[in-house]
Amino acid sequence: MEFSKDQFSCPVEATLFLIGGKYKSLILWHLIEKPLHYMELQRMIPKATPKMLSQQLHDLEECGMLIREVIPDKPPRTLYSLTSFGQSIIPVLDAMCDWGAGFLDGLDIRPPCSARKARS
Repeated sequence: MEFSKDQFSCPVEATLFLIGGKYKSLILWHLIEKPLHYMELQRMIPKATPKMLSQQLHDLEECGMLIREVIPDKPPRTLYSLTSFGQSIIPVLDAMCDWGAGFLDGLDIRPPCSARKARS
């Protein structure tokens, strides 16, 4: 993917361009621990339609955050994993999780998913 010199007016705009899609942050979040197959991601993000999930995965692959590997089984399976560039967004996702957990805690809401344990 090519970027132009005047495409972004500030760093936040550049970040949102890369991870601001409807499910991009969730996809990246789920891929932090290990590579996942398309169907695993679909189960983890049940509100995403197959078309929307495929589009978000394609966008993340196109900007260099994901690697898509087709496994030639019968039927073929697709495995997604973070690139080193994709891994560079993990601190941002961790900060988003911490902020969201505090927000939900203030509302006395306990989401069904749990926050990722901090690494040592």
